[in-house]
Amino acid sequence: MLARASFFVALALAGPSLGEEIACEGAFAIDSSEARLIELYGADNVVTGIVPGPEGSEMLATTVFPDNPKKTLQFVWWDEAGLSSPSYIDLPPKMTAPGGVRIGMSLAEIEIINGEPFTLLGFGWDYGGAAGFESGALSNLPGDCLLSLDFDYGTSPPGVDTLPAMGDKELSSDDPLLAQMQVKVNSMSVGYPHPDFRD
Repeated sequence: MLARASFFVALALAGPSLGEEIACEGAFAIDSSEARLIELYGADNVVTGIVPGPEGSEMLATTVFPDNPKKTLQFVWWDEAGLSSPSYIDLPPKMTAPGGVRIGMSLAEIEIINGEPFTLLGFGWDYGGAAGFESGALSNLPGDCLLSLDFDYGTSPPGVDTLPAMGDKELSSDDPLLAQMQVKVNSMSVGYPHPDFRD
């Protein structure tokens, strides 16, 4: 009986399985920390160190399951000294983000989940295809985490001029050009505002 109980305790601590929708709690909560990740996933599966950042920079992050790309989670902290208070958490390809968002979904599918169109940045630069949610269902997730998505586009039909969707500009998700470009979710993360800007 003790062995069976230990098995279910370990299962509960293992965190969401691949494909399961995560929530803004536990490992992904606003008060998460490296210590919590070690408790949940085991010290052998948690590594903290310098990793590549945006625009060629470097940053401190905690990586869970660093040797398994299908499961890898990367936590960037507001409190680097205490390794706590997540800034953002990059999610692995097979995981389902809050609201049921998955990699490979189209703009139209994300609009249905959100309940309305949203804004994303033009393509072809460092922050190309990035989107957050200022209104709609995905702007008000339980646990108050913020969902960020990066979109990429596929092969457009011949004769489609993609130039209007390029560069540092804001685009609407319901723009017909983006549908022709077969824009889909390429990566996902959840995070929280800096502690100084929380309600």
